[in-house]
Amino acid sequence: MYINEKILVGKSDTKEAYILPKMANRHGIISGASGSGKTITLKVLAESFSDARVPVFLVDVKGDLAGTAFKGVSNSNVESRVENLKLENFEFRKYPVSFWDVYGEYGHPIRTTVAKTGPRLLSKMLDLSDAQEGILSIAFKIAEDENFELVDLKDLRSLLTYIGDKRKEYSLNYGNITTQSVGSIQRNILTLQEEGGDFFFGTPDLDIKDFIHYDGNTGNGQINILHASTLFQRPNLYSTFLLWLLTYLYNSMPEVGDLPKPKLVFFIDEAHLLFDNISSTLLKSITQIVKLIRSKGIGLYFISQSPSDIPDEILSQLGNRIQHVLRYYTKNDEKAIKAAANSFRINPKLDTVEEIKNLGTGVALVSFQDEKGMPEMVEKVTILPPQSAMGAIDDDIRKELIRSNYLYGKYETAIDSLSAHEKIKAAKDEEAKIEEEERLAKEKAKEEAEAAKQKEKEEKEAEKKRKEEEREAEKQRKEEERKRKEEERIKKEAERAAEKKKKEEEKARKNSVGYKLGKKVVNKTTNKVLDKGINSILKNIFK
Repeated sequence: MYINEKILVGKSDTKEAYILPKMANRHGIISGASGSGKTITLKVLAESFSDARVPVFLVDVKGDLAGTAFKGVSNSNVESRVENLKLENFEFRKYPVSFWDVYGEYGHPIRTTVAKTGPRLLSKMLDLSDAQEGILSIAFKIAEDENFELVDLKDLRSLLTYIGDKRKEYSLNYGNITTQSVGSIQRNILTLQEEGGDFFFGTPDLDIKDFIHYDGNTGNGQINILHASTLFQRPNLYSTFLLWLLTYLYNSMPEVGDLPKPKLVFFIDEAHLLFDNISSTLLKSITQIVKLIRSKGIGLYFISQSPSDIPDEILSQLGNRIQHVLRYYTKNDEKAIKAAANSFRINPKLDTVEEIKNLGTGVALVSFQDEKGMPEMVEKVTILPPQSAMGAIDDDIRKELIRSNYLYGKYETAIDSLSAHEKIKAAKDEEAKIEEEERLAKEKAKEEAEAAKQKEKEEKEAEKKRKEEEREAEKQRKEEERKRKEEERIKKEAERAAEKKKKEEEKARKNSVGYKLGKKVVNKTTNKVLDKGINSILKNIFK
């Protein structure tokens, strides 16, 4: 209850235990065994902060905090506690609630982008080795350098495939990239997708300022309830989600210093899961956030079974402590109880170790910080009853509350924006287009080269044929010339033979007796004629 500007958490016969609002950002822890009353304590604190106009974010891993949206119902236990604690002005009331759900089924979806999660947290979520985390860091750097927006897991998968295809090129500038590591990361992403990672990564992504809201009628701080019964079944995803939320909260909120009361109080249930298998680097980062986030007006309250679930470097930062009963069965349990007892400022009137072993349900040891920031002595008190209803609510009623909430419609519809997947696909399509054009150009060049070669071959064959024809024609011409010459030779030989034969015949004839007698007669006759002729001529001259 919020009384006199203080948060009343519990009472004893002699003591009222208050958390001072201005010390609420010094963080706190609620610890105790299962069934010891931690959920009731968490609920009382959340209601009280809401009454103090401080918005609250809390995780509901069992689904039994949704009743906060409705008035509590009187029963004998509550009536008895109100009477025993002498609570004045106690009344049942409902509180302004916004429901959230990573899977978007029982509340407004909570999404973030792969880029905002970062390689370190994503490596934890994917359970990667150091070498694989190095490859993932390279992928994020390439995405930043080449303006590939990493929004959802398909963006990351497309980028890893793209990098794997170009690993030789990228390895020169960013470091060694192996197909084995890329393949392992891809397999882990598939596993994360099967666990519901696709719901968590996307847009519109969460605006952390939507956690900080005030009811318009009562002025109460909004109680943001994360339905985590499904998410809690996937411890790695659950823890990484909360680590991301803390990191996002720290990076988003401005520095405000110490305020009269926090701007937001953040309750982390099953806090031990945050620190299971966490790397030393990530633990150092979270420790730094826990130390510094109070200057941003944020109070962090861890809920777990034992203080030993929280690393010492973080536990030392938790100034407001509520310890319910712890069971003891082993020596380790004894050690945990002693450690829990030693975390309190000693009260000489209490045997803290024995009290922790024997506390009743709803009873706790508490120590809060005083006005000067010093821890008060440990006190045993009975925790106040909650004013709102306990337990789950009907799904139809929950959906009606979600639809009537001021946030309805802002996150319900996922938006698949232009990001790395689309850009890489476009780049690959462009590369494929260029490759196809180059292939077609090569084929065309090849065809043209083959056509030119064929043409050259045909021309050579035509030239060869022409030359062969010329040779054949020349051969034929020479053959005809040879034949002509042969014919001429034969003719001449024939003529010479005929001439020779003629001469031989003439000679023979002349050599014959008849020819010779004939020649003499002719010669005599001729001579007579010539003599007669010459004489006639001479007579005519000298006549």
